[in-house]
Amino acid sequence: MRCTLSPASPAGKWMGFVAAVWVQAISGNNYTFSNYSDALKTLMSLTQLQLNNLSVAKDVGKAFGILAGIAYDRVPTPVILLIGSVEGFVGYGVQWLVVSKKIRPLPYWQMCIFLCMGGNSTTWMNTAVLVTCIRNFRKNRGPVSGILKGYVGLSTAIFTGLCAALFADNPSTFLLMLAVVPFLVCLTAVFFLREVPPSSASIEEETQESRYFRIFYAVSVAIGMYLLVFDMTGPHGRAISQAFAVILLLLLASPISVPLYIAVQSSIRRSDTKHSVTEPLLDAEKKPEAESVVEAAQMAEEGVVADQRRRRRPVIGEDHTVWEAFQTVDFWILFVSFLCGVGTGLAVMNNMGQMGLALGYADVSIFVSLTSIWGFFGRIASGSVSEYFVKKAGTPRPLWNAVSQILMAVGYIMMAIALPGSLFIGSIVVGICYGVRLAVTVPTASELFGLKHYGLIYNILILNLPLGSFLFSGLLAGFLYDAQANTTAGGSNTCIGAHCYRLVFLVMAFACIVGFGLDVLLAFRTKGVYARIYAGEKSKKSGGESNGQ
Repeated sequence: MRCTLSPASPAGKWMGFVAAVWVQAISGNNYTFSNYSDALKTLMSLTQLQLNNLSVAKDVGKAFGILAGIAYDRVPTPVILLIGSVEGFVGYGVQWLVVSKKIRPLPYWQMCIFLCMGGNSTTWMNTAVLVTCIRNFRKNRGPVSGILKGYVGLSTAIFTGLCAALFADNPSTFLLMLAVVPFLVCLTAVFFLREVPPSSASIEEETQESRYFRIFYAVSVAIGMYLLVFDMTGPHGRAISQAFAVILLLLLASPISVPLYIAVQSSIRRSDTKHSVTEPLLDAEKKPEAESVVEAAQMAEEGVVADQRRRRRPVIGEDHTVWEAFQTVDFWILFVSFLCGVGTGLAVMNNMGQMGLALGYADVSIFVSLTSIWGFFGRIASGSVSEYFVKKAGTPRPLWNAVSQILMAVGYIMMAIALPGSLFIGSIVVGICYGVRLAVTVPTASELFGLKHYGLIYNILILNLPLGSFLFSGLLAGFLYDAQANTTAGGSNTCIGAHCYRLVFLVMAFACIVGFGLDVLLAFRTKGVYARIYAGEKSKKSGGESNGQ
């Protein structure tokens, strides 16, 4: 069994994907700030602007994700994972020491550094996981992105649910989980996650690959529904909460059945091969001369094509260096539209605790979980749906980003109106659309600018997370909230009422409308790329059918 689970084997490749799922299920700790932000605000006597700038420091850590992108092609994947796990252990570990009062509150600038470290740790994990798996499963980039990004979205609800079930929703214990659990999971993943050299796959193998992805989809949806039902059914007793935690861990472990099944099947086939006598009809040395001539001609032609590509600037759909991508209009359209979507979404996630308190909700953890769970459904669905329409009709993937942007604008307008229940509905809409935005942009970038330098290009796009957090959360939400807030006796401030965030929501709705227009423009500009992808899929299927006949 050991050899069949080696990273280069089919079972080993899928075991790497399972390890990637586990890493992503615990690497969304960057979105959990609302679960302990109020404890930091009270302990350090912060204003809302200062608290928001702490959340910006956390997101600024993603700006240094460029280092992970540069390092990816220079050091092995396990090293990338280890760097992220150690950095997260230190960053969240120090925050735990402060919130648990084991040490005195650090100066504000030092806390910013440790939050920055915690935020940067996830960029190393995400880079290692996403780039490796997209390269390993090139024909299923949408499902890979949707599943992996989906688990990132679920990780907030997973951490929140486990902490509430096992530790009575204690902020300091929650931070301890954020420090220890990702470190241990990454130590496990380093043994399995490897990049596998690309190989040509038959139609039957691609069909089988799609079947395995459907199993991963089914498990992830089951986990999402399970978390949603648990959150929506109100407070639970100690015994029920512990049973919930055990079942959740079993569900998270269940995807390992796929590589184990493949390993068993591979062992059976190998055993059958040993008992059968097969002789090649033609030795490699006796290959017909005509066939050798044809192969030599094909290799020469490929060399000429490669040389021509080196001499000219690549077109959209081919491999780009970072500098070549910077010189295209399409890159900057994608960059700015991504900023409009993820920047406003992060502002909601970072301020969800204060938004709930402003509207009179005593327990705001439900909104954090709802945003996380529905974000998961947005990621998981958009990855597979966009992939289906790319292959079946050549539909440009950016169109799904456009749909998410306009729906997100509607969600912000609903939250600004502040009708009863609008925060529930708004958090669901924003969660779904934020998830779509992340899951669709990941494969889009690889399709437009290629996989050769994808690790670095991906991390440059991720710069929108700290930039968007600074613009929409640190500046916009922070200043406008403090302008409406009253100072408390402890030195911090608070605001109660729908007016606290109304203008913030309206400005973010306008930003999403701008993003919608940019995504529609990008869809028109790149329709040729997706037409070629569709034509290639159609040609391959027709070729496979004719060979079968």
